Amino acid sequence: MKAFWKIGAVPALALLGGCAVAGVGYDLDKLNSAQPSGDAFTRALTDEYRQLAAFEANDMKDWKDASYYAKKGQRTAAGEAVQPQEISARDLPADYVAELTTARGDLIALLGAGADTKVPARAAKAQAKFDCWMEQQEENFQPGHIAACRDEFYTALNETKVAMAPAPAPAQASAPAMPARFVVYFPFDSSELSAESMKTIEDAAAVAAKDKLDLSVTGHADRAGAEDYNMGLSLKRADAVRGLLGTKDIGGSKINVGGQGEAEPAVATPDGVKERGNRRVEIILLK
Repeated sequence: MKAFWKIGAVPALALLGGCAVAGVGYDLDKLNSAQPSGDAFTRALTDEYRQLAAFEANDMKDWKDASYYAKKGQRTAAGEAVQPQEISARDLPADYVAELTTARGDLIALLGAGADTKVPARAAKAQAKFDCWMEQQEENFQPGHIAACRDEFYTALNETKVAMAPAPAPAQASAPAMPARFVVYFPFDSSELSAESMKTIEDAAAVAAKDKLDLSVTGHADRAGAEDYNMGLSLKRADAVRGLLGTKDIGGSKINVGGQGEAEPAVATPDGVKERGNRRVEIILLK
């Protein structure tokens, strides 16, 4: 904290000032000669507090705060993880208490989450600059110094938050694409191809040729008629589709043919029911 001298008190204050200088000199010498023995966080804090103590002593002639930082640095040099200064430890202007309280809470939360081990240098910088901000805000007459400590605190705090953020989850592997599927429909009790069916087969052939895919051609029937009859009908329908595919340029793709009769209806019906959706051939393109 900075001092304002009254003329009549100069002799006594000068004597006190000399004692203060001697005291802080001792504290600084002790800090500067210390060999930090803690972890990366306390070693980084030691360096931060050493810089603050030297600035307050050499540049600001603020013996009280220089001694405060020097003693705090001695503790960190011994491996102690000291806390950011308590809000109640400073006589702060009322307008700034809420912001400083929130800022300290954010810092404590990050330290509690392991910032001191994961990003020790950034966390140490944030703590030291918070203490600096507290000191300058208590004095409250050097806006440039207040802003510098405050801004450096928030910069270090935000960098710590970014470093502590969980890594993005690895991208999920895309599900394999479903094979292309074409369906050809037939009239009742028939294996004749309509114009619409021929267009569907042409589309399937074009995709097979373009992507060099093999084809699976499976015939089906509805549940009208006997099972044996429907099995034969489903095979006739599959053969009709294969026959037309054979006239198309399918780039050497293989065609596998089979029939399921009425065993795998696309539309569930009772036995004996006619259903167009079940009178079909499914063309599936496979890699």
